[in-house]
Amino acid sequence: MKRIVRAAATVAAGAGAVLLVGGAGAAAAEGPGRGTVHVLVNGAFENRPGELVDIDVQGVRSGAAVTAHSPAFRGPVRLAPYGGRTPEAGQGHHARPAVAPSARPGAYPLTVRVGGRTVAEDLVRVRAPRPPLFQVADGGGALRPGERVGLWYDDLYPGERGTSFTVRSPVFPAPVRLVHDPRGSHSNNPRMFGASVTLPSGAKDGTYKLTLTGPGGRALREARLVVRAARPGDGDYVGRARGPAFFTVPGTPERARTDGQRVGAGGTVNVLWRDASPDPGEDGRLTATSPAFETPVPLRRDDSKAGDGDDPRYVGPARIRRALGPGAYQVTVVSHHGRVRKTGRLLVTGASTGTAPGNAAAGRPGGGVRAAASAADDRGGRAAEAGGSGASGVPVAVLAGAGGGVAGAAALGAVLVRRRRARAIG
Repeated sequence: MKRIVRAAATVAAGAGAVLLVGGAGAAAAEGPGRGTVHVLVNGAFENRPGELVDIDVQGVRSGAAVTAHSPAFRGPVRLAPYGGRTPEAGQGHHARPAVAPSARPGAYPLTVRVGGRTVAEDLVRVRAPRPPLFQVADGGGALRPGERVGLWYDDLYPGERGTSFTVRSPVFPAPVRLVHDPRGSHSNNPRMFGASVTLPSGAKDGTYKLTLTGPGGRALREARLVVRAARPGDGDYVGRARGPAFFTVPGTPERARTDGQRVGAGGTVNVLWRDASPDPGEDGRLTATSPAFETPVPLRRDDSKAGDGDDPRYVGPARIRRALGPGAYQVTVVSHHGRVRKTGRLLVTGASTGTAPGNAAAGRPGGGVRAAASAADDRGGRAAEAGGSGASGVPVAVLAGAGGGVAGAAALGAVLVRRRRARAIG
């Protein structure tokens, strides 16, 4: 009587499968391991009806007719030979049969045969089917704006059909189509459909409904997704904001002050904001507000060479209300989706000591940090608007960063010429 050798099961590291060693006839074996056949079956950890079972057989000569037999399958399974590109990769026979839809839960014997001779044995374990399941990979908690979220729909269940599945939600910029990836992590489940989508960086905090629709747009399942921006104190909060600070000309961003900067009513002051780790999409969303400002001030990213080596910084020119009374006024900047709020204090005097009103275009993005000086009184302010200098004789100055020196000098010369002509006419 033929003797079949079964070895103890050994878990293959990283493969999630069971490796068994069985006896084989000398005619079927080859190489240094003559007489030894290795069988790798991933179905030892319970597959549902319809799921694919990987069967890998090594130690059988190429060209031999290798088949696998089990009541868990619909019939005999023919294994196809494969050869590694390198000697280390090895050679063998492989197949991926599906568990029969009618298979009941339990352990089913598996035999590998070569030319009608049994060379190895194993078990295929089958578990009960489960109803279709819609999953949202949110990590068990809230997701941050700008993070990716995984969507999965598993409908490996008797009678389920169709391959067109879509997820819609108010938090998604567009409907998300779910597809099956035959080479993905769920390749053994032919009815697993998934997708990955990035949440908008400007998504507001809240709980959003996700609706899964099938063929024809019919609603199948619903889920909930919680979105919440990181707050100070959260483990993943990385914002390190500084500001708002203020500076005028003469002055530079390096000398900006968060408290006590003086500016005259009707003048202009530059608002500076720094953040070592701004949130995604922060550009174009930062705004400085104050009761002293004529309008809210958009803060634009300073991408000039003057900002090299500094934390990302944002600058915008603020026009002070002309009829404003002297006093201290708060300036507020809100960032990180409303979770970071900082204030600075600006001292407004009765006469303008900041930039001239005609320089409200200062601080445009891409042009460096632009700042200006204005006249010391209303007469000087009007002179600055008309001719480019105040009563003190200080022409409007522009700090344009590297690369703007020639253009700045030319503009300054033109201002001086206009001022001299004005004096000659007077």
